Amino acid sequence: MKRKELNLGHSDFKDVIENNNYFVDKSLLIKEILKAQKSVLLLPRPRRFGKTLNLSMLRYFFDKNEQENKHLFKDLKIWQCENDIKKHCVKYPVINLSFKDTKAETWENCYELIISEIVDLYETHNYLLKNNVLTDNETKIYNEIIAETASKIKYQRSLKQLSKYLQRYHNEKVVILIDEYDAPIQSGYKNYYDKVVSFMRNLLSGAFKDNSNLYKGIITGILRVSRESIFSGLNNISVYSILDDEFSDKFGFTESEVMQIINDFCIKTDYSEIEKWYNGYKFGETTKIYNPWSILNFVVSKNEKFKTFWTYTSSNELIKEQIKKKDAGNIRAEILKLINGESIKKDLEANFVFSDLATNTDLLWTLFTYSGYLTVREQVSRKEYEIVIPNFEIKTIFQDTIIEWLKVDMKLQKSLLTETTNYLINNEIAKFETGFKEIIGDTFSYYDTAKNHEYIYHSYILGLLAIIGDDYIIKSNKESGDGRYDIMLIPHDKTKSGIVIEIKQIEKQQEGENTENFNNRINTQIKTATNQIDRNKYYKELIDNKIDENNIIKIPIIFAGKEPFIIPKPDKLEKF
Repeated sequence: MKRKELNLGHSDFKDVIENNNYFVDKSLLIKEILKAQKSVLLLPRPRRFGKTLNLSMLRYFFDKNEQENKHLFKDLKIWQCENDIKKHCVKYPVINLSFKDTKAETWENCYELIISEIVDLYETHNYLLKNNVLTDNETKIYNEIIAETASKIKYQRSLKQLSKYLQRYHNEKVVILIDEYDAPIQSGYKNYYDKVVSFMRNLLSGAFKDNSNLYKGIITGILRVSRESIFSGLNNISVYSILDDEFSDKFGFTESEVMQIINDFCIKTDYSEIEKWYNGYKFGETTKIYNPWSILNFVVSKNEKFKTFWTYTSSNELIKEQIKKKDAGNIRAEILKLINGESIKKDLEANFVFSDLATNTDLLWTLFTYSGYLTVREQVSRKEYEIVIPNFEIKTIFQDTIIEWLKVDMKLQKSLLTETTNYLINNEIAKFETGFKEIIGDTFSYYDTAKNHEYIYHSYILGLLAIIGDDYIIKSNKESGDGRYDIMLIPHDKTKSGIVIEIKQIEKQQEGENTENFNNRINTQIKTATNQIDRNKYYKELIDNKIDENNIIKIPIIFAGKEPFIIPKPDKLEKF
């Protein structure tokens, strides 16, 4: 019987199957894990890409304590595999631990949440306290752990000790499942990073390093946190990230799976629009991976309206924090390139250390990619990758964050931003200059313009133009005609104006310099910038995009210090 009921956000595999809920069959993940050479597998994937449901499925497949669960897999792909695979079903004791709810502002609270999860785990296996399985001392420690009176060291050794007890009781090695191992690390990276890393290192190393009672260990999270920090000394671990081919179709929905969902739920929406909004991820060599959370939310939305469902599962504070930094001019400029549909090339680090973010801003791109805000288009060299925004949903997240930065941190009203950009695209240049000057105002002190020169002006204007990014393709520093323009706006509606902007910088009015000479310097640069646009035919790309030559707006912007000028100043001062 085909399952039609969606139980969105419910990640208990047994409930999903027994309630006949809709299930996208990822059960061949089990076979791939069993065939893996290493006993411990780290599988980092973005949030809401099915990690918790997959681990729940693994738990019910392996767990010896629930023999009746074999029936859950009878209609799935895994049950079509050879007996060498199926014989592992309900064979092993399972340690199942999730850290997804262990986020806190302080280490004390985080530690308490971690301990609470370990206590619940021990209570799940409290049958070990019976039948004289444990020694008196082991029983004492077990009860201390449940009573939350054990020492920190005993909690750090708790997974290793529990696996020993389970192997002894069941006479089988254990399967250890750890979900969202990096959640407490991400939570504490600013306030208690060293403490949480130290605790997690000892806890996980105890579970996975030289543990003779271990059969398989599967760990999920978002990031591949540095092995030196967390998995120090583990030689039995394999890491399969979003950059690897292994397991590449086991998290997220493939194109064929999405097509099946659309068919099963009789979705009438144009498939190309669904693809535009939620497709675009590439894991290993598997392309056209969809965000499953967004697809399922779209399916259950009554009006089948497109929304940024994924952004509601997180505050996106990391993006906001990085964009708002005073020295983030380069980051903002590159994000604007990404918003405009362009790609950038960056080194992606295999091992990530949160504490290095403060000194190595290039790590931000690794964080964005592993977290699902960006995706790989192709590998350029050993560490360098071409990365892009995967889809329109993620584009809106970046776009809204830029606009929020302009409004909140730069104290700009959205109405002023909207009016000013409308003046630009409607060729009301005098009004555009007035609005632009007001926008710049005192806010440009946010930048160290003495060091960054035209590049910072450039990134600021791109940030301003992000507000109209849905109606225009905004490009920067691209070749067109016989040169390279600064900024170009190509309208999707070919009846609208196309715009070319050339930015220049001159010294602000010098002490002792009269206004007439200062105006002459401004006018010279305005003329130079305008002539440069015409001489080098920067507008050629607009013509190639079917924009009428008479409908092209050419804008020079001359910065004298922090003040912009667009319209020529009077050559002579009026006499009164």
